[in-house]
Amino acid sequence: MAGKFELYEDKGGEYRFRLKAGNGENVGASEGYKAKASALNGIESVKKNAADNDRYSVFEGKNDKWYFNLKAGNHEVILTSQGYSSKSAAEEGTAAVQRAAADASTDDQTG
Repeated sequence: MAGKFELYEDKGGEYRFRLKAGNGENVGASEGYKAKASALNGIESVKKNAADNDRYSVFEGKNDKWYFNLKAGNHEVILTSQGYSSKSAAEEGTAAVQRAAADASTDDQTG
């Protein structure tokens, strides 16, 4: 099963998306966007940048969990991971994004 982007509107009225791997696991989420079109552009940016290892940064958070960010060409963060228990697990998460993003469909849940 291929990965998919879920596009939704949060309680504050902003548009967000999350990327789910083929197994249904949530592998990353976006920031909030004021316009739906901007969130859709964010999805396209993830698809475009996901294959480039240089676009990822892996870091340890203040809570002792490991995270990664995927950045666009302009260095803006376009996808942030969940917390992982180790650096290697976060690095495996970047590989999950690389596998899932390119051919992922978009499930528009905004109604």
